[in-house]
Amino acid sequence: MAKIKIAELFYSIQGEGRYMGVPSVFLRTFGCNFKCAGFGMPKGQLSTEADEIATVAHNYNKYEELPLVKTGCDSYASWHPDFKNLSPMLTVDAIADRCRDILPGASWGDTHLVITGGEPLLGWQRSYPELLTMPFMADLKELTFETNGTQELSASFYNFLRGWKAQAPDREITFSVSPKLSISGEAHAEAVRPKIVCEYEEVGTAYLKFVVAHDTDLQEIEDTVAEYRTAGFKGHIYLMPCGGVESVYGLNNRAVAEMAMQKGWRYSDRLQVPLFKNEWGT
Repeated sequence: MAKIKIAELFYSIQGEGRYMGVPSVFLRTFGCNFKCAGFGMPKGQLSTEADEIATVAHNYNKYEELPLVKTGCDSYASWHPDFKNLSPMLTVDAIADRCRDILPGASWGDTHLVITGGEPLLGWQRSYPELLTMPFMADLKELTFETNGTQELSASFYNFLRGWKAQAPDREITFSVSPKLSISGEAHAEAVRPKIVCEYEEVGTAYLKFVVAHDTDLQEIEDTVAEYRTAGFKGHIYLMPCGGVESVYGLNNRAVAEMAMQKGWRYSDRLQVPLFKNEWGT
């Protein structure tokens, strides 16, 4: 039976993007091809917070005990190797059972499934078909992959997703794509892969969601959007404020909303920050 290394599995509301406010099960997989250590740092500098916490990783036995970070990736424990022991390898039937346990009424109803990370399309594409065809998953209507948009869909997974969606007229597949700008600390050539995201649009709905720290990021976003449009991308553009903790998030959320309005793009809040203080499992 297929297995997936799971960093977190919890029930909450979607705080970002297209399904903001919708009750959701979050399946956070372990592993990522990026570190995003530049978030919240002066341009050109990288955060060391995750590495500093990793030096005392032995003090933590579960995710809920881990401190939040003000800089770098706010889900650092989902990819940092020093925390991999907190992410068990679960069989797909165990994952389906856990979903049943945490869902109200033990059924999907209007709840949607968010597969996130880390980078959920990095190494687990071979396992998702078996998960999504478990009997309990038959009533699932809405599925989102929160991805950085750099991972190609394998031919078998591409065909599976198209078939899975076609089996029920009300099924939706969404790719919430967060391309990493220079503020992330990642290289543009590796982080921006328009042809891959255009392939996602052949399977379902895809949109781009950019994290904005300063108004100086806007020109880079415009240039990056132009790259995607030139490649044929048709989806919506969202701007979202930087900040995994409320003190940082609150500094620029209004400014980012105004930027989105000026460009005719969509604004995405981060509801998990003001509502739940971005605690683990929210």
